[in-house]
Amino acid sequence: MKILVFAEQRDLTFKKSAFEAVYAAQGIAAALGAEVTALVVGSGVQRIAPELGAYGASRVIAVDDPSLAAHSNTAYAKVIAAVAAKEGAQMVFMPASQMGKDLAPRVAVKLGAGLASDCVALSVRNGDVIATRPVYAGKAVVDVRVKTDVKVFTLRPNVFTAKPGSGTATVEPMTVPLDAADFATTVKELHVATGRPDVTEADIIVSGGRGMKGPEHFPLIEGLADVLGAGVGASRAVVDAGWRPHDEQVGQTGKTVAPTLYIACGISGAVQHLAGMSSSKYIVAINKDKDAPIFQIADYGIVGDLFDILPELTAQLKHALGK
Repeated sequence: MKILVFAEQRDLTFKKSAFEAVYAAQGIAAALGAEVTALVVGSGVQRIAPELGAYGASRVIAVDDPSLAAHSNTAYAKVIAAVAAKEGAQMVFMPASQMGKDLAPRVAVKLGAGLASDCVALSVRNGDVIATRPVYAGKAVVDVRVKTDVKVFTLRPNVFTAKPGSGTATVEPMTVPLDAADFATTVKELHVATGRPDVTEADIIVSGGRGMKGPEHFPLIEGLADVLGAGVGASRAVVDAGWRPHDEQVGQTGKTVAPTLYIACGISGAVQHLAGMSSSKYIVAINKDKDAPIFQIADYGIVGDLFDILPELTAQLKHALGK
């Protein structure tokens, strides 16, 4: 049995979720007696491919093509499906990142495969892979068994811990023929709005909601985030009001996150927001309304005026962390 793992990279740096997907696949492979092969796609990627060996890939296939320097979901999907077919892979693992969520359905269609998306746990029962994934806006989880011969799984970032070891991998270049029709869509420009971690991969996120009362107060969120080395998030109400960019939106219509620590400031806890962050390992809520729904899932809650609490919390953390 063969497992193929798509390892996402940006600017010749692997995303954290790439290591998580390879490591998770290795755990499943050990239970099934399978072989894990990683796939990296792009231009110049052959030189970074060996890094995946430390996370459990015995082989790494590098589709290194100058035409793939800019991301194209149509071309990348063709490459992943072509490599999976050529390798005879029974399972394809991908991160449930923005890129992975875009590519996985395309790859599944090309392979005639069933897709279990946004998995938060994987196990093996009676020789089958059982995927656990959230349903009903995160209110429940279900165990899913994919019945097709080829199966595609996307794994929620920050849920599967990746631990590097001493393993090494052989790197094999592979060519997939591409023509102009394969580049129906291509990323032309990429604008990085901030130097802070992206919320989908950040270990700590500080999020602001309508309780911040206006965009002029978000420096309080940014100040706390900078002290903690955290990403900055926002509720849908904040983004819809134009206070923060959409790439910071956490929730059902934004990004799904699973950090170690999620600090919700002035966020009431609407079900749409909870769907995007309820997988966080520890949740701290700051809200003046003691009956706010966010406190029902929070591990720690502070009832009070965030305009008093945030400056004091930031100052105390600066002192404690020596910043």
